[in-house]
Amino acid sequence: EVQLVESGGGLVQAGGSLRLSCAASEIIFDAYAIGWFRQAPGRDREGVSCINRGTGSTDYADSVKGRFTISRDNATNTMYLQMNSLKPEDTAIYYCAARRFRYCSAYNDYDYWGQGTQVTVSS
Repeated sequence: EVQLVESGGGLVQAGGSLRLSCAASEIIFDAYAIGWFRQAPGRDREGVSCINRGTGSTDYADSVKGRFTISRDNATNTMYLQMNSLKPEDTAIYYCAARRFRYCSAYNDYDYWGQGTQVTVSS
């Protein structure tokens, strides 16, 4: 059974940093497009960042460019999201996801999802 398990969420003050991790079992991240999404209360799930399969090129939402960095460790089959200069509007549940295809896509195109980890940024 495929499992994606996120960790690293928590409560942080504005301007602080967190690093999220996503560990995968039964799939190899290098063979998937993988990404991070988030969902705040009352809002739709939105893409935060992703890594395309093959080239490893990355994409970021405009709202997090310059503050967040996505990475992947093939040796441990783990994906990370380093989040710096956090803002209250970054507060959400963060999910990692994987899809079998080469390129990143909208959230409803992903095959596997983690359970989510809560990130709360206080002002």
